[in-house]
Amino acid sequence: MQSNKLKLSVLATLMVLSVNSYADNATLEQKFEQLQKELLSLKQQMADEKSARTQQVAQQVDSAVKAAVADAVPAGSNDTSVGGYGELSYSNYKDGSVKDQIDLNRFVLFFGHKFNDKLRMYSEFEIEHAIASAGDKGEAEIEQAYIEYSLLPKVNLRAGLMLMPLGILNEKHEPPTYYGVFRNEVETRIIPSTWREAGVGLQGYLLDSALEYNVGISSGFDASKYAGSAAYGIKDMHGEASQAAANNLAVYAGLNYRQPGWLLGGGLFTGNTGQDGNGDVPNAALKGVNARLTIMDVHGQYNIGDLALQALYARGMLGDTQAINNAAGIVPGSALDAAPKSFYGWYGQAAYAVWKKDEMRLTPFVRYEKYNTQASVDTGYTANPLNDETVATIGANFNLSREVVLKADWQNYKTDNLKDRFNLGVGWMF
Repeated sequence: MQSNKLKLSVLATLMVLSVNSYADNATLEQKFEQLQKELLSLKQQMADEKSARTQQVAQQVDSAVKAAVADAVPAGSNDTSVGGYGELSYSNYKDGSVKDQIDLNRFVLFFGHKFNDKLRMYSEFEIEHAIASAGDKGEAEIEQAYIEYSLLPKVNLRAGLMLMPLGILNEKHEPPTYYGVFRNEVETRIIPSTWREAGVGLQGYLLDSALEYNVGISSGFDASKYAGSAAYGIKDMHGEASQAAANNLAVYAGLNYRQPGWLLGGGLFTGNTGQDGNGDVPNAALKGVNARLTIMDVHGQYNIGDLALQALYARGMLGDTQAINNAAGIVPGSALDAAPKSFYGWYGQAAYAVWKKDEMRLTPFVRYEKYNTQASVDTGYTANPLNDETVATIGANFNLSREVVLKADWQNYKTDNLKDRFNLGVGWMF
């Protein structure tokens, strides 16, 4: 624009000079006609340049508006998200009689879909130990598969296969989110993570979103599946929504109160496990037996600067265990573990980031655990001493990013020394 104005000024000056210089050789009318044509040409050039700039700005505005509208309108048929996580571990055992092991512990794919502003679907598909077939140890399983509908801005209705809201690990168990190559023992043996049930419930927030609640009715455990191993508590009684008995349902509830830097929460699950045995499945020996199972926990986290503290206590109680032992053919003196009347576990953990650069960080940690999956059994039965264990773990997480982590730790088992081992691992999520 400045250059065009300069051209006009120069042209005007030349006009005057031209009139004075060539007055004797041409008429003023001829000169003015020529200059007028050049002036009109410059005006047209300026108009074309202005039009081009206006069109460019209009295109930019139009693109911005379309992008904003695309974000604001309800989700379309392609509003589907894909994610997942996985972990690989290596264990070197202190005792030479135990074979060292490398394992792709799990590979999980997440699929979510947003049908509209209120209706969503979440699911996870998992392969454990790299392969799953009739002759292999691995499993292929659905970890989550549920629909969520927003009844109110902070109240959601959920229905399907859902993770139970107990503990810290069960709902948030991706490898970069916890310390150590393996998940802690208490939230594996006492709270049977990853623990899911089929059901319907409400999830939402209160107190300016500081308090999250999660309550509902779900499938329960099946006492007829107890097979005489209490190493993982009552985990074998879990139905996993695979043609599971549903004569007895359960109720669950979880509360988590969060403020900047800390979390305090707890959970409860209770329901009968007898499943009204009818001579087929479940076992007829459990006909009319309640065998109520109750699992509860309290947990907390506190973060200040580079220091992260975490603690949890969980306890379970199982009724009618004599009937469960009878149904499984477990008698006093048997090599099989008697069904536990009670079981419990707790741990404390501390981690401190000693080095950070961008998203990378090195965080040593220490964890101390105590659990007993047969804290009490029926009179006449003897608890397996290997089920009463204390574990100390020391190690470090090295995050390459928030989503990728390398891990190393040493674990010492007080009761069962054959489990003492050095572990290496890599984990990721996306």
